[in-house]
Amino acid sequence: MNTQLLSAAFESGLAYDAYLATDPSRAPAWRIAESQSHLTALQQSLLNSFTRRMPVLVLSGVWCGDCAQQGPMLQSIACASPCIDLRWIDRDAHPDLRDLVRICGGHRVPTVLWMAEDFEFVSLLGDRTLPRYRAVASRQLGPACPMPGALLPADEAAATLQAWLDEFERVQLILRLSGRLRQLHGD
Repeated sequence: MNTQLLSAAFESGLAYDAYLATDPSRAPAWRIAESQSHLTALQQSLLNSFTRRMPVLVLSGVWCGDCAQQGPMLQSIACASPCIDLRWIDRDAHPDLRDLVRICGGHRVPTVLWMAEDFEFVSLLGDRTLPRYRAVASRQLGPACPMPGALLPADEAAATLQAWLDEFERVQLILRLSGRLRQLHGD
């Protein structure tokens, strides 16, 4: 992935509310999950300690159940740190990037791309965290798949939120320890 592609995709991205406004009929599922996405004081403190700017781009679909359940978690994390610049793009509106970030041969969402301040690629995670995969596997091996807007049990939601936060922290540490960025910032 090159910086020009990532920068262009990021610049075309939307803020959370503007992204949800692209499909108002599906936004209520996101709002339900949003009302349940709460960071602990310790999680907020961690996010407040971030010092490196990190552009974060989410390839998503407002129509997607996994996006509706996990997207508000990503938004909660971003809102807790001025260093996180979170943008949203519709997966299908950016086929060049969508095709680069296929997972197991599929165009999965949400797929999150973390970048350094100069849009150098740092990390990618999608379409589900490990706790989320465990919960979905448990359900899919049973009678049905989760539906968009379905409520998550509190422990699954907390574990999924923490797993996303762990990746944000990992990226922040990569950025803080980068020799290139330390030289640039004199720290």
